[in-house]
Parts: sequence; structure tokens; C-alpha cells
Amino acid sequence: MNWPETFRTGAEAVRAHRMRSILTMLGIIIGVSSVILTVGLGQGAQDEVSSQIDALGSNLLVVSPGSTTSTTGIRGGFGSASTLTLSDADAIDDEDVVPDVARVAPVTSTSASLVNGTTNWTTTLVGSTVDWLDVRSRDLSAGRFYTAAEVASSAPVVVLGADTAGELFTGSAVGQTVTVNGSALTVIGVLETSGASSSDSSEDDTAVTPLGTAASVSGTTGTSVSSIYVEGASEGTLGAAYQEINALLLNLHGVDATEADFTITSQEALIDTANSTNRTLTVLLAGVAGISLLVGGIGVMNIMLVSVTERIREIGLRKALGATPGSIGRQFLVEASMLGLAGGVIGVIIAVVGAAVLPGLIDQPVSLSLLATVGALLTSLALGVGFGVYPASRAARLTPIQALRSE
Repeated sequence: MNWPETFRTGAEAVRAHRMRSILTMLGIIIGVSSVILTVGLGQGAQDEVSSQIDALGSNLLVVSPGSTTSTTGIRGGFGSASTLTLSDADAIDDEDVVPDVARVAPVTSTSASLVNGTTNWTTTLVGSTVDWLDVRSRDLSAGRFYTAAEVASSAPVVVLGADTAGELFTGSAVGQTVTVNGSALTVIGVLETSGASSSDSSEDDTAVTPLGTAASVSGTTGTSVSSIYVEGASEGTLGAAYQEINALLLNLHGVDATEADFTITSQEALIDTANSTNRTLTVLLAGVAGISLLVGGIGVMNIMLVSVTERIREIGLRKALGATPGSIGRQFLVEASMLGLAGGVIGVIIAVVGAAVLPGLIDQPVSLSLLATVGALLTSLALGVGFGVYPASRAARLTPIQALRSE
């Protein structure tokens, strides 16, 4: 029996027992769709985390102050101290000292209530320099950003985040006035939405003003800053910039690495930290889904053994007419492979449909992985072949006399 005839005979055998074939494939269908969707959910979560962190800025390093310790020994968290100053930012911005830095944006941050007539909204008031827009990779949807001259003169101007502008104004916010602690600020621009957010804050809910303006309206004095955003000259030199800034600040603050009163965080570190848990859960859940694939393969072997038992007389007759053990084994192996492959294809179709429907139901993106999809499909075929070997060899070993005697 040639290969085309073998495939035709195998397909007819599968069609002859439709319900049994469907039930046999069910385990593989569930396993394949589960593996693909599990990996897709994990990849979608990682992509979402990466996009939100990328919204913070390109080639970004964030320098944060250290922690405080009260007189009673209570230690604050990272960022609770006032160990970073404007002079630190100026030193980092010196190309001769830190050559691998492109831009520097020192930032002060405080909570403030913005008032427009009878409407008010509490948001994060950010004070920074003109480089803030480029360092944070933000764009404007309306108006303009403040200039270096407005920073130098502490001009009463403000640029609002998209969410903040929407909460305070029903129409265009540009040219309008908001009041912060009794000080009137003119809205000169509105930031384009970034979509980045965390559990307690949104990058689109903010108000950005010149450094001096922020200090004036919040009533703060001194030169300390909440953090310093640093844009590296390129992605390839970000590590060098990290080392240069670290060495510079240790020298300026007169401390060694074990007593550093600041921390430097890179995007890569943030992404790796955020994705580590997602990767672990994805591998765990994909492993559980893989077990269902294995169970499906065992189901294929079980049904093929039943098929061999039911068709003993057919096997005996074919052998008596000249069929070789190889052709008999090949036929049952092809049937098992068809069951595995068909289950894999149906599982892929269900996974694709699920990837299109699930995001709207669970508010979680699903990114289908071509590697996971192809891998699951090949695994289903391999399971069909692997678990079909024993039933096929058992059928091939039957002698014509034994088979024809069987009742």
C-alpha cells in the first residue's frame, strides 16, 4: 500500500468513528488552545509593562534620593531624603564630566489642588526645566511647552496632562487660567496622552511648570529635587552613563558605594523586575496546560489500542492478502497522527478566536506568539505519532492466523 492510499484509508477510518475521534481529540484541543492562550496572556502582560515603562522616556535613567532616618530610628523609604540638589543635576549635565549623557531634567514633585472657577482637581505638580519634555519623550496635543527664558524668570505658566485638562476644562484649556494656592497660572499647553499608569497614579494626570514657579506656588525653599531624569546619549551607552553618574554623585556627596544616599534606576531594570513575575506565572501555567496535552496524547493511544482490537479480523484479512507488517503499522500510525494534527489545528483556531475575544472580557491584552503556536501544533502532531507507535506496532505484530481466528 503506497502513502496516498495509506492516508486515504486512515482518513476513512477516522471519519467512520466521528464521535469517538472528536472525543479523542478533545484533550489535545484543550491542551493546544490552553498553551497558546496562556503564553499569549503572559506575553501581552509583558508587552503592556514594557510599553508603560517606555512611556517614561527613551534611554532613561532615574536618579532618586536615598532614605531618611528619624531621631527615633524610624527609616523612611527610598526617595524620602533630600540628598539630591540642583547642583547635582548641573554636574551631571556637564559633558566634560559625564560624556554619555544627552539631556538632564531635575524634577520637584508635590501634590497640589488646581482650581478653575468652581471646578477643582488635585494632581501632581511637577517643576522642571525645558528638557523635561524631551527626556520624558512626551508630545503636546495643543499649545506649547515653556521656554528657557520662562524657566529663568519663573513665569506663571503651566502645561497640563490630558486627564488633568479634561477634569478642569470642558473645551480647550490653552489660554485659560488655573489657580494653585492663590497663584494664577496660565495654561500654555496640553500634553498628548501617554497611556502609562500605575495603581495609584497616571502619567496623564499631571501639571508641569518651571522649577521656580513650582517652588513659588508650593511655598518650598531650597535647592533639593525629588529626582533627576537623565537621557543617555544612546541605548548602547546607557550603561556607561550609569557608571559615570554613580561615580560622580559618590564623589560629590563624599560617600562610598556602601553608604550611597541615592539610587539610579534604568528602564531595563524596571522592565526585568516587572516581567520576572509574569514570566514565572506564564511558565507555570503553560506547564499545567502542557500536562493536558500529554493527557490528550494518552487518550489517542488508548483509542488506537481499542481500534486495533476492534479491527483484528480486518488486519488478518489484509495480511492474508499480502499486506506487510510495515504497511499495517503505517496505517494505524497515520490514523493517530491525523487525530493529533486535527486536534492541534482546531486548538489553534480556538486560541486565535480566544485571543480576539478575551481582551474585551478581561481587559488584558493577549499577544499570540508564532513560536508558541507552531510549537503547540508540532507537539500535537508529535503526540499523535508518539502515542500511536505502540498500537501500530501491536497491529503489525499480529499473525494472519491469530487475527483471522479472533472473534
